[in-house]
Amino acid sequence: MNVKNFVVESIDEMKNKVTWPKYSSLQSNAVLVLVASLIFAVVIGLINLGFENIMKWFYDLF
Repeated sequence: MNVKNFVVESIDEMKNKVTWPKYSSLQSNAVLVLVASLIFAVVIGLINLGFENIMKWFYDLF
């Protein structure tokens, strides 16, 4: 298989065989990912803060 044939077939597949999402679906999924990322960041931040406070308390005992 030569490179030209590979490129031509790849372009054909991207144009005719790939199902691309609608813009509204893409937008709503992007918002969903953003919100989920923010929620995970807050949860991990709270866990980190709690762990930091527990470690400070533990080390202050000694």
